[in-house]
Amino acid sequence: MPAERFLNRKVLLGVAGGIAAYKSAFLVRELVKAGASVQVVMTRSAHDFVTPLTLATLSGRPVLTELVADNGTWNDHVHLARWADVLLIAPLTANTLAKMAHGQCDNLLLACFLSSVSPVYVAPAMDLEMFKDRSTHANLEILRDRGVRTIGPETGDLASGLSGEGRMTEPAMIVGRLVKDLIGNSKLNGKRILITAGPTQEAIDPVRYIGNRSSGKMGFALAEEAAARGGLVELVTGPVNLQTDRAGITRTNIRSAAEMAEACKRISAGCDAVVMSAAIADYRPADPKTEKIKKKGGELGLQLEPTEDVLGWMGANKPQGQLLVGFALGNERWPCPCSK
Repeated sequence: MPAERFLNRKVLLGVAGGIAAYKSAFLVRELVKAGASVQVVMTRSAHDFVTPLTLATLSGRPVLTELVADNGTWNDHVHLARWADVLLIAPLTANTLAKMAHGQCDNLLLACFLSSVSPVYVAPAMDLEMFKDRSTHANLEILRDRGVRTIGPETGDLASGLSGEGRMTEPAMIVGRLVKDLIGNSKLNGKRILITAGPTQEAIDPVRYIGNRSSGKMGFALAEEAAARGGLVELVTGPVNLQTDRAGITRTNIRSAAEMAEACKRISAGCDAVVMSAAIADYRPADPKTEKIKKKGGELGLQLEPTEDVLGWMGANKPQGQLLVGFALGNERWPCPCSK
């Protein structure tokens, strides 16, 4: 996939009830091909133009329409709005436009719009005279004044047989606009990046281990930011109490330094950049027991052996052109002696 077409975002796609709704199938496909996670919300009338099954199949997610589903499940519009990195309504009909401009909220899509905390884009689609109407332009101006961004419409053949302004912008152009606005000229766009995070745990026996106090927060923050800039992130993490659901992050969980080494060696060859921010143990028990060590009183000796220097291996085997970044933690107080 060309880097300039990569859209590493969670897209809440609203589909209103107009003939251009048939294009939403192509739009979903373009978004998914560009790397986006897509959740479709349709108005009831949109079902007359394209089936929910089609859009669910293309997006890989159940399509939502009702605030309360037939089985009594509440489709939480607040959660949906907060999940999304961007809300895109395409097509936007004159009816849905008017409701948005005047704060009406009689369906799930409008509830998501009013709850949105992310950028909102709309792609108007209606017939020539409807688009020319003064009320349509007034409503669009209201939305623009509130920060809603418009894409199109274009001039071309319309469903009525007329030709003129009101045709929905083509899906590929819509995705291109989102990429331009949300990703811009990021140097990370489309790049594959390996990021490590968290501690490792080196087994003493099945219930005890040697570890460290790494929380993994730095590695996860780096992964989130890289993905937000369009990177394809391979996140290899030790045991942490952290979660991420940002599109574009593939997570691999490991426990020991040996598992970290295996994962990094397997993944790194195909990466444009590697950021080693995990706190990998330098030593491990030389003879881990397969059964829990019983308490017997007295001293207990623990022989340690060095773990593999994963960063050293990465440096020695770095592909040409790959950027390799390594972190090291010390316990010096700032300013450290080396800064003088």
